[in-house]
Amino acid sequence: MKAINITLVYDGKTEEAFNFYRSVFGGEFIHVQRMKEIPNAPPMPDSEGEKILHMAFPVGSSVLMGMDAPTGRMILNQGNNFMITVDTSSEEETTKLFNGLSAGGMVTMPLEHQFWGAFFGMFTDKFGIQWMLSYVA
Repeated sequence: MKAINITLVYDGKTEEAFNFYRSVFGGEFIHVQRMKEIPNAPPMPDSEGEKILHMAFPVGSSVLMGMDAPTGRMILNQGNNFMITVDTSSEEETTKLFNGLSAGGMVTMPLEHQFWGAFFGMFTDKFGIQWMLSYVA
């Protein structure tokens, strides 16, 4: 396993929140991608297209990640608006951890190769904790 990081999920305020965090910690974003940049994205209102698909910001030896919840896809409440993100060392490790941790839970995005180059999946475990597992070669 490479690392465990936290992904914060917002209702359209990721960019504002991360600019605030950057003003406190200093540094630069290592990744910013908007919903409208999804390859072959279905038509969407401009307000949805400007939402953040993925944003990453180094804090010490960790990476704080953020995303805006797509409209109608997640119900956010303060306190459940985060995900534990596990960066793995291989597809095999990703599959093993995904299958083990998601047992008895709810898979929200099956493990698949994604357009950004990751072998990636999302689920909520049987205890209600949201997880994202990702392997990038």
